[in-house]
Amino acid sequence: MHRLGILLSGRGSNFLSIHRAIVDGRIPDAEIAVVLSNKPDAPGLEAARSLRHPALAIPQEGKGPAAREAHDTRMIAALTDYRVDLVCLAGYMRIITPAFVQAFPNRVLNVHPSLLPAFPGLDAQHQAFDYGAKVAGCTVHFVDEAVDHGVIILQKTVPVLDDDTAELLSERILEQEHLAYPEAVARVLSGKYRIEGRRYLRA
Repeated sequence: MHRLGILLSGRGSNFLSIHRAIVDGRIPDAEIAVVLSNKPDAPGLEAARSLRHPALAIPQEGKGPAAREAHDTRMIAALTDYRVDLVCLAGYMRIITPAFVQAFPNRVLNVHPSLLPAFPGLDAQHQAFDYGAKVAGCTVHFVDEAVDHGVIILQKTVPVLDDDTAELLSERILEQEHLAYPEAVARVLSGKYRIEGRRYLRA
């Protein structure tokens, strides 16, 4: 049984999409081992507890690089304690440290609301809308030491309509995230892939 660790900072809608995919068999032989948040009041923690998943808040104490590293050390320890095989960043609004990536090599996933490498960073949906992109979407990728940079597992596209607003576009992208993330988790857990350079190739 594969054990997932979910990291979130907000309501946890992508966490819930992964939970549903496990329940209905789209992610076979998997369970959510623990849900962690840097925000004690994150609604996603309460959602996790209502579903009877272990859920812990680990807030950062202090500011600066040393505090950030100490926080990630505590996160790594919690994930290790729960024997997590794969870490899923699900609306986790922090940049993780290189030490975190190295603790779980090729075992940290993230979903980003753009077709990377276009529009990395914050407010990607608004970036795409303001730029005048005709196609937007989302990307599930492995996490490496750079921001929104790791090897891409899969992407889903969303057309930008003439009567769109940034908010409407964001909603449609989120719907595709809820499909893409469970699919990517299932692919990675299957082990039926290889990585050549920056290319993820299904076996």
